[in-house]
Amino acid sequence: MKLDARRLPAFLKDPGATRAALLHGEDAGLARERADALQEAVAPGNDPFRVTDLARDAAARPGALAGEAAALSLIGGRRVVRVRDATDALAAPLREVLDAPGDTLIILEAGELPARSKLRQLAEAHARAASVACYRERGAELSASIAAILREAGVTAEPSAIAWLAGRLGDDRQAMRRELEKLALYAGPGGRLAEEDVLACIGDGSALELDEALVAATAGEVATADRALESAMAEGANPVQVIRALLRHVQRLHLASVAGMQALQPPVFFRSRPGFEKALRHWRPEALETVLASLLEAERLSKSGGTGRPMPDAALARTALLTIARQSATLARRG
Repeated sequence: MKLDARRLPAFLKDPGATRAALLHGEDAGLARERADALQEAVAPGNDPFRVTDLARDAAARPGALAGEAAALSLIGGRRVVRVRDATDALAAPLREVLDAPGDTLIILEAGELPARSKLRQLAEAHARAASVACYRERGAELSASIAAILREAGVTAEPSAIAWLAGRLGDDRQAMRRELEKLALYAGPGGRLAEEDVLACIGDGSALELDEALVAATAGEVATADRALESAMAEGANPVQVIRALLRHVQRLHLASVAGMQALQPPVFFRSRPGFEKALRHWRPEALETVLASLLEAERLSKSGGTGRPMPDAALARTALLTIARQSATLARRG
């Protein structure tokens, strides 16, 4: 069965009679987090008598996965077999398990699988299997997850603090959780995090410089944008990250130009608000739509691995940002 987002929280707490769970998608950290939750639900405490990690190649051998699934725990209780980096080579072995009696839960972690993938099709169609998509969260969904993880640690945060975190911690689920755990320790049990706390704890130089570059570019401050981008990249920001951050920033600017800043969730970070408001005074929605199209093309080129790319990634990111900055400066002069 194909599991939707509404049913997922309950499933992670109790997978019921499901025999196999396929976790697939671009966010390996999120897949690992959900796999850990399923394991804890079925075999708490990482009990070595009830949990087995099986290498992908070993699982693909005839009868290996079915044999492991049929094994009994020495101390009783339902068993879990985990297979990482799963591929279509496991489709036939998995079907053998699903068609046999037993209650061992097979948890398979895979990367991105196309809709035509045999493994994915099996998990989506079989009544005793579940297919769970693990894609990177964005926008309100990501903000909600950040708030939920902090609540688990007994900490809350101001909306503007969550906004900053959502813009910086969404690419790697495991890295995000580590940073949030650090913040929870900083705040202490029952603590509430403000914007200043977030910056003091995890506001690294590259993130702050990149923020300044994005805001300065859309506000038409060409020299500031160029200087801040150079500093951000010197601090470790990579070109693909710059293009994606610029794309998110312009998307939010477009939404605010259509529906007002009150429509933005999460709200604009306090340090960015003056420049954001300045940009809104001279950017029109149709002009921002043209910019978004060019940024999507720049993102595509940055992922192309060199094929058809007009320039290196660093030059591509710098050109994209400075083109917007110069266009913004021109719009500002026209009033």
